[in-house]
Amino acid sequence: MVNTHRKLILNIYCSAIILPQICTCSQFTSSSNDQYNENPGVFPVATNGEPFPWRELRLPTKVIPLHYDLFVHPNLTSLDFVASEKIEVLVRDTTQFIILHSHGLEIMNATLQSEEDLRYKKSGEKLTVLSYPAHQQIALLVPEKLMADLRYSVAIDFQAKLADGFEGFYKSTYRTLGGETRTIAVTDFEPTHARMAFPCFDEPLFKANFSIKIRRESRHIALSNMPKVKTIEREGGLLEDHFETTVKMSTYLVAYIVCDFASVSGTASSGVKVSIYASPDKWSQTHYALEASLKLLDFYENYFNIHYPLPKLDLVAIPDFESGAMENWGLVTYRETSLLFDPKTSSTSDKLWVTKVIAHELAHQWFGNLVTMEWWNDIWLNEGFATYMELISVNVTYPELQFDNIFLNNCFDVIKSDSLNSSRPVSKQAETPTQIQEMFDAISYKKGACLLNMLKDFLSEEKFKKGIIHYLKKFSYRNAKNDDLWSSLSNSCLESDFTSGGFCYSDSKTTSNTLTFLEENVEVKDIMTTWTRQKGIPLVVVEQEGRLLKLRQERFLNGVFRDDPEWGALQERYLWHIPVTYSTSSSNAIHRHLLTSKTDTLYLPEKTSWVKLNVDSNGYYIVHYEAHGWDQLIAVLNQNHTLLRPKDRIGLIHDAFQLVSAGRLTLDKALDLTHYLQHETSIPALLQGLDYLESFYHTMDRRNISDITENLKYFKPVIDMQSWSDEGSVWDRRLRSSLLKLACYLNYAPCIRKATELFSQWMESSGKLNIPTDVLKIVYSVGAQTTEGWNYLLEQYGLSLSGAEKNKILYALSTSKHQEKLIKLIDLGMEGKVIKTQDLASLLYAIARNPKGQQLAWNFVKENWTHLLERFELSSFPMRIIISGTTFHFSSKDELQEVKLFFESLQTQGSYLEVFQIVLETISKNIKWLEKNLPSLRNWLLISI
Repeated sequence: MVNTHRKLILNIYCSAIILPQICTCSQFTSSSNDQYNENPGVFPVATNGEPFPWRELRLPTKVIPLHYDLFVHPNLTSLDFVASEKIEVLVRDTTQFIILHSHGLEIMNATLQSEEDLRYKKSGEKLTVLSYPAHQQIALLVPEKLMADLRYSVAIDFQAKLADGFEGFYKSTYRTLGGETRTIAVTDFEPTHARMAFPCFDEPLFKANFSIKIRRESRHIALSNMPKVKTIEREGGLLEDHFETTVKMSTYLVAYIVCDFASVSGTASSGVKVSIYASPDKWSQTHYALEASLKLLDFYENYFNIHYPLPKLDLVAIPDFESGAMENWGLVTYRETSLLFDPKTSSTSDKLWVTKVIAHELAHQWFGNLVTMEWWNDIWLNEGFATYMELISVNVTYPELQFDNIFLNNCFDVIKSDSLNSSRPVSKQAETPTQIQEMFDAISYKKGACLLNMLKDFLSEEKFKKGIIHYLKKFSYRNAKNDDLWSSLSNSCLESDFTSGGFCYSDSKTTSNTLTFLEENVEVKDIMTTWTRQKGIPLVVVEQEGRLLKLRQERFLNGVFRDDPEWGALQERYLWHIPVTYSTSSSNAIHRHLLTSKTDTLYLPEKTSWVKLNVDSNGYYIVHYEAHGWDQLIAVLNQNHTLLRPKDRIGLIHDAFQLVSAGRLTLDKALDLTHYLQHETSIPALLQGLDYLESFYHTMDRRNISDITENLKYFKPVIDMQSWSDEGSVWDRRLRSSLLKLACYLNYAPCIRKATELFSQWMESSGKLNIPTDVLKIVYSVGAQTTEGWNYLLEQYGLSLSGAEKNKILYALSTSKHQEKLIKLIDLGMEGKVIKTQDLASLLYAIARNPKGQQLAWNFVKENWTHLLERFELSSFPMRIIISGTTFHFSSKDELQEVKLFFESLQTQGSYLEVFQIVLETISKNIKWLEKNLPSLRNWLLISI
C-alpha cells in the first residue's frame, strides 16, 4: 500500500499429515485447550447474552482455512450485496467451535459438513452463530467436537450494505462528461477490512486459496485477482463471472470490482497480460501507466529471478480511494492521481509520482504478496521493502528521473518525526485494529526503506541482492519475520543450491569485501536489531585531532537540548551499531567503520584538512562536527564545493539545520553554510537549500512579519533565468516549479506579472489554452487571488477530467486570502460532491498552510470532529493527516495548551492516537526553536546579498 502524502516461520520443516498436499507447519502455535468448557464465566458475552467462547483479539489456530469458495452479488441500485461462501478448513486440534472475523455483516445461515457428508452428499448441520462485535468476531458452535487432522466445509450465507467509506466492500461514484453519476463497487481490505466483506480468518498468517464468483448486470464488468474462466447467464438478464482459483494468499490481498470501466492492455516479456482500467472518459490517460507497468514488471522478474506467478496483472484507477494505492495480488487498485497521466495537465512531478507508486505496488507482488509478514508488527517488511525497491527499479527503468535524489528526501522526511521522543520502533507490538492501522506510517515506509538502503551499502549491493532473493525464494507463499530476513542476508544458500555430493558454502557471519578490514566479523541480526527494536535516530559526534578521529554516539533528539533536565534520561540505554562511512581531503576513497560502542577512536592513514562522515548520505544518522569541524567544511564549500560529492553537500545542509533544532549548532552557523549556494550547480542541493528558505518565509508570514519577503537571497539570479515552459531535464523542471512558486508567493513582481498574463489568456480561451504543466499550479494560484479568477477556477474544477489538474486547482483555491472562500471549500469537501471526501484531508492541510486559513482549519476540526469520524476511521491515514496537518505550524504556548486540552477531551471519550503526542511534541519544538532563533533569522533575511 502507498500512502498519499502511504512475514513468521519458526521452523522451515513441516510435519506432513496423511491428507494430500497439506502441510501443518509450526508457524501456527497450538491454542490452549478449550478453557471455555472449563470456565465459561471468564469469557465475554455475545450479543444474544450467551458466553462467547474466545476472549483474545487474535484468532485461535486450532482451525485453519485451506480454501474459500466465495459468491458475491452486489446491487448497485439498492447499494447492498448478498453473498455466500464455503470455507474448507483443516482442524489441527480437537475443538467445539470455530472463530472467524466478521464486521458489519448479517449472517443469515451457517452449516457444517464433514468429509463424509461431502462424499455422500449429505446436507450440512446447522451451526449456532454467536457474535462479539468488540473484537469483530463470530463463533460457530458445532454440535459435536471437530476432530484433529480432518477437513470440514463451513457454509455461510450473509448480506450487508455496500460501505459508505473507503474500507471493505464499498461504493464509489464518478460523473461522466454528460453529467451522469455512475456507481461502482470496489474492495479495499488492508489491513483488517476483509471481514467487512465476508466472514474469514482475517489475519496474514492464515493464507488460503480463493475461488470467486461475481454476479452482475450486463452493463458492468467484474474483475478479481485471477482471470475470468467463464460467464454464466442467470435469471433476469444477470451474468455470473467465475474466476480462476488464486494462489495461496492472505485475506487482505483478495479483491473484486464491479464497474463499467474501459482498459488498455499489453503483454510483458514473460507473457503476463497487463491491463490498465479507468472510467471510460479517462481512458486516454491510461497509456503512460501501461508503459511504466510493463517496464517495471519485466525489471522485477529479472531482478528477483522469480516469475510473477499470476497470468494477468490489472491496475485500476478508482474514483474514490483513501490511500495512494493497494497491492491486491493481480488486481492493484489506485487513486486516480496515482495511476492516470494527462500530458496536457500532468507535470513532471506528477509523472514521477505515478512512476514511483506503480513501482511500489509492483514490488509488493513479491514483497508482501509472495512473502508476507507473519503479523502487523513487521509491516515494514512489506512497506519498507516496497519503498526501497522504488529506488532500485526506477533508477534502472527510468534513469533520467535520477530517483536516488528523490529517495534521499524519504530519509530526511522521516527523520523529522523519528527524532522526536514520541516516535516508535520500526518493529512494534500492535494488536487492535487501531494499533495495526497506525503502523502504516513514515516509520514503516520511509525509515524501513532507509535502513535497507544503509544495509545494502554496508553489505555491498551484490550480497544484499543475493540475500533478498534467497529470502523471497525460501519463504514463497509463506510468512516471515525480521529474523528470517537477517538470516537470509547472512546465509544465501537455497535447498536448490545443494546437489548430490555437493556443497553450498554459507557464511553465517558477514564477510563481504567491504568489511575485510574489520578485525572481527559481525552478524547482520546483531546490527539490525539495534535499528528495528529501538526508536529514534543516532547522532554521531566527530572531532578531529591531527590524525585521530574521535567518535561518540548519542540519541539525536529534535527540540530537546543538552541542558534540558530530561535530556540525560532520554539518552539512557540507547546504543546503535552504526555503519560509519567517511571521506577526507586526502583521498576520494570511502572509509568504513562499524561503531558499536558509545565512543571510539580511529587513526587516519594520512594527514588531512577535513573529514566528511556519512558518504552520500547512505547512513541513517545525523553527524555533528565538534571543534573546528563545521568551519573547515564551510570553508571547503565556499572555496570549491565540488570537492564534496553532491549528495554530501545535500547531507551537510540537512544535518546543519537539524542540529539547530537540537540546540547543537547555532542558526547563524547553519545559515553561513548556505552562503555557497549562489555557486551551486547541483539542482537537488539547490532545492534542499530552497526548502529551508521557503520554510523560513512561511514562518515569518504566519507571524505577520512581512518586511523580509522581498529578499530572495541567493536565488534571485536563478529565478530571473527561468523560462515559463516545460523545457529541460526532470530536475531543471522541478527547480523551475519550486523557484517560481516561491517567487510568486513572495509577490516578486516579474513572477506575478507573467503568471497573471498567462491566467488571463487561459480564461479568455475558456480554459482551452495549454499552459506549460510545470507552471500550471503557479499560474492558477496567482489567478485565484481575484474573486473572478477564484470563481472561474472552482467552475473549472467541477468540469475537469484530470485528477492532476484538479489537485492544482484545489491547491490554488486554498491560497485565497478571503476566509469566506476557504469556508466554502471546506463545506464542499464535507458535502463530498464537487470536492470528493477523499480530498478533504489534503484540502484542510493546504488551508492550514495559508496564514489566513490556519486558525480556520483548526477550528473546523475541533467543531466538526464527530462529523469527520463519520467519514473516516479514527486511525485512518486521512484522519492522521487532518490532525497533524492543521496543527503542525502552531508555535505559541497558548496554541499548545488549546491543542492539549482538545486531545485530552478526546481521550476521555475513548479516542487516542499516537499522532496526538507527536503533534504536542512538534508544537513544543516549534516554540523552543522560535524563542532561540527568531531574531537571528529575521536579521539574516533582512540582509541583502
